[in-house]
This record gives sequence, structure tokens and C-alpha cells, in this order.
Amino acid sequence: MLAELAIKNIAIIESVTVSFQKGFTVLTGETGAGKSIIIDSIHLLVGGRGSSDFVRHGADKAEIEGLFLIEGDHPAIAKCSEFGIEIEEGMLLLKRDIYPSGKSVCRVNGKLVTITILREIGRTLVDIHGQHDNQEMLDEKSHLRLLDEFGGKEIYPALNEYQSIYREYVKIKKDLASLNENEQMMAQRLDLLKFQLNEITNAQLKIGEDEQLLTEKKKLTNFEKLFSSLNTTYEALQGEQKGLDWVGLALSNLDEAQTIDEELKEIYSIVSNSYYQLEDIVHTLRDKLDELEYDPNRLNEIENRLNIIHQMKRKYGDSIEAILEYCAKIDDEIEMITNRESHIETLNKKLVSIEKDLLVEANHLTSLRKNAAEKLTEAIHKQLKDLYMDKTVFEVKFFEQDNIEFQPDGIDKIEFYMSTNPGEPLKPLAKIASGGELSRIMLALKTIFSQHQGVTSIIFDEVDTGVSGRVAQAIGEKIYRISVNSQVLSITHLPQVAALCDHHFFIRKEIKEHRTITSIQQLSECERIEEIARMISGSHITTATEEHAKELLDLAHQYKYQHH
Repeated sequence: MLAELAIKNIAIIESVTVSFQKGFTVLTGETGAGKSIIIDSIHLLVGGRGSSDFVRHGADKAEIEGLFLIEGDHPAIAKCSEFGIEIEEGMLLLKRDIYPSGKSVCRVNGKLVTITILREIGRTLVDIHGQHDNQEMLDEKSHLRLLDEFGGKEIYPALNEYQSIYREYVKIKKDLASLNENEQMMAQRLDLLKFQLNEITNAQLKIGEDEQLLTEKKKLTNFEKLFSSLNTTYEALQGEQKGLDWVGLALSNLDEAQTIDEELKEIYSIVSNSYYQLEDIVHTLRDKLDELEYDPNRLNEIENRLNIIHQMKRKYGDSIEAILEYCAKIDDEIEMITNRESHIETLNKKLVSIEKDLLVEANHLTSLRKNAAEKLTEAIHKQLKDLYMDKTVFEVKFFEQDNIEFQPDGIDKIEFYMSTNPGEPLKPLAKIASGGELSRIMLALKTIFSQHQGVTSIIFDEVDTGVSGRVAQAIGEKIYRISVNSQVLSITHLPQVAALCDHHFFIRKEIKEHRTITSIQQLSECERIEEIARMISGSHITTATEEHAKELLDLAHQYKYQHH
């Protein structure tokens, strides 16, 4: 759930911090007080499209920060893991800054992320539903996925099996398309590949060769310094300074001393080991000095060889391993093109076979989806009946296709259709005109799909516009029922809806020092009565409207008690 929201310098909001809780929360207030700005801020926080228009006039930047509490196997956990973001103690902190230039800086748990990543994570946390926004449920492209989500455990195993075969099918099609290119292009491709293969083969590259050459080059380039350092070391130990002889003398005297004082035996042992180690080092240094030889021709050879390797890397890969892998790949491709007809025949046979398997899986998937569609239709009719739309007909329309075309999610093309009045033909969901009807239809769909989407918070932005009376009461009850399984935030102008909430916030707009400022406060029970009375009658509150407000709250408490 969204536990805390901090907004700074967004539109008319200078600074607001609000803590939210589980259950059903409503935001009410006068028109223009800034209710929608709070919802807009949440939308920006989870990756919504932003612009410099959101930045409060005169401010350096706008800031939105939100703390989400998640638990169990919430989809946000897997999504964050995918992007390398750690979640500790089930807390997820999202932050977004928007500058007057329009640029955004986004962070998730302190890690800088792109707006795309923020949006990906945000989708698992918040679902904002407004009356006229372009909801995914109005977009027919999302209907198949929503049906699959509803079908869940019955559909997903079959879909996974289909997609596994589909990936192989796509690869075969791609290989065939490549082999079926025209003769001239194939001949040109073959010439290019043979040239590349020849060039790489002639280079006779060996793994690790470049590192060895660079080491040798370093020695030759610094030959004088290396010789001088080794020679000085050798002379210090074995030359006129007789460093090793002095250590030998020390060892000889310690040998005599340790026979007198046994505590010196350990020191003698250490010096003895050091002497013999130094003696070995002196021999190694002498051999090394004898081997050292400056060869300017060898340095040129190394430079030339490194240049060849560099050219190979520039063309074929960033390492010798990558170049040799590319060489093996083009060798296979040359063989494929050379024996093209044979490969085309083999691939065509494979394609025929895999298409049969794919069609079997696709038809099985269609069958499962049609079963799920029947259950979904029944569930939506039940929801619509609760919302006084019992005459409405809903249907998941499966479109028959003359030519079967395999897609990543099957062969089905579906769309949600509906008729809101008896005798009217079924129309696509997106073409339903009435605002009040659309609100109820979307609420019915949301009630069903909220149980399958795993979203932390669902936000309704004035979805109750255009309704009143018993329909308003039904909408309030429906939103409350959704809040039992998910945190719900709702902007509403309806007293029936506000009465059913668990937490009521009032948004107030006032002018201070010639600037408009929005503030937010949580209402007590007494303050709720006053606010609901205002929603019933407007600014003029009477004893009768206060009594009506109390009655609405009493009825709401009874309903919640019965359905908790």
C-alpha cells in the first residue's frame, strides 16, 4: 500500500505530506482546491508523463516522494530484482524531481532509474482510474491479456507451452527468410563472409596472445630501467657490497649464540631461512641478467602484431575470444549458404511439423479462453446487477480469422463488447457514450480484475461523476468492497461514497501572501458529519442536512459491519 506521500512545489501545492492507511480513503473538497493535483502527483510518482507545467511558479523544481509497503510475493519485488534494486523490510521508496526544463530525475530506493523503469515498477504498485482517461480496459489490445489474467492458473500453463513452441517457430521462420533472399544478395553475402573468414584465419590468433605481447612490449620499452634495477640489486647482494656475505656472517654468529641462549634459536631459524632464500634469489637474478637482451627488431614485430590484433578487434569483436567466436559463426553461415537448397528443404519440413504442434497448442489455448470468457461474462453481469445495470449485456467477442496467423500470445483476437439497453446491438466497450454508465461498467470490471492484478493501490478519480441516488450508493458499496482486498483512494463529490470510507481527507485551498496554497487534513468523526452535510447541500448547512449526514454515516457503518 501507499503509506506516505510527500509533494513539494507541484502546481498550487507548496508542500504537503500525508500518511495513508489500508482500506478505503476518500479525498473531498471544493472544486479547484487541488484534489486532482494530488492524484496527478501520484501518477507522476509512478512514471506518468510529466512536464514543466507541473512545477510551481518560481520554484527550482517539483518533488514527489512516496513510500510503499509491500509484502509476500508482490509483483513489484520481482520487477525491482530485474532492475537490480534491493527491497529491505518490504519498503519501497519512489522519488521523482521535475525541473522547469521538463527534465525528470527518478529514484527507487535511492537508486537512479530511467522514467521507463520507474513506470515498469509503478504499474505493479498503483492503478489510477479516471472517468475519461485512456484506461487499459478501454483498449482492445489489452483485453486478451486481461482475460488471461482472469483465467489465471488454467490459462498460463497452456500459454507458456504455446510460447515455448512459438519461439522455435519464429527462429525457423527467420532462418528460412534469410536463406530465401535473392541469389545476388546471397552471392554478395557469401563473398563477404569468405573474405572475413580468410582474414581472421590468416591472422592466426591465439587466446591470451595480446596480453603476453603487451607484457613483452613493456619489458622491451623499459629495458634500460629493468637492467639497471636488476643489476643494482644483484651487486648489492653479491657484488662489492657483499650484502649476502654480511647476512652469512650474521648467521654464523647467531649459530654460536643460539648454543648459549636457546631463546635465540627462533631468530637463528628465521635468519637461516632468509639467507638461503636470498642465495636462491641471487642465482635467479644472475640468470635473468644473462637472459636480458635488447632486440629493437623484436619490438617492431610486437608493435606490428598488436596492430593486426587491434584491427581484428575493431572489425570482429572486442576480444580475441569474441573474434574466434565470430569466426566459428560465419563458418557455419558459409556452410549454410553453400548448401542452401538442402537447408531450405530441411527447415521447410521442420516448419510444417512445428506449425502442426503450434496449432494444437493454440486451439487448446482458445478453448481455455472461451471457458474463461463464459465465467468472466457471468461475473461481470453479477457486478453490473449490483450497480443497477441488470439489463446490460456483456460479451467477450472472439473474431474468426480466415487465415490463421500465429502471434506471441496465440491465434485469438478478442474484444470486450457491451449493450447497455435492451434491443440495442452490442458495441465495443470503448464506444459506450454515457459517462455514468461508463463509470459503473469500469467499476464492475475493476472489481473483478483488481483481484487478479496484484496492484498495491487502486485510485478512482471522480469515477462517480454523472450518477446519484441509489446508483451512487451502489458505487460507494462497490468501491468499499474493492478496498477489502486492496488499498483504495478516491476523489468523490458524492456524500453516499464519502460516508462509506474508512479515512476521510479534506483538501482546502487558501491564499497566503498573494499565493494560492493547498493543504490537506484528516477529518475526525464530527468533522466528517459537517463535510458530508456540505456535500449534500452546498455551502449552506442546516440541521436537516446534518441529520441526513449522520444517517448516511450510520447506514455506512451498518453496511461495513455486515460485509466486513
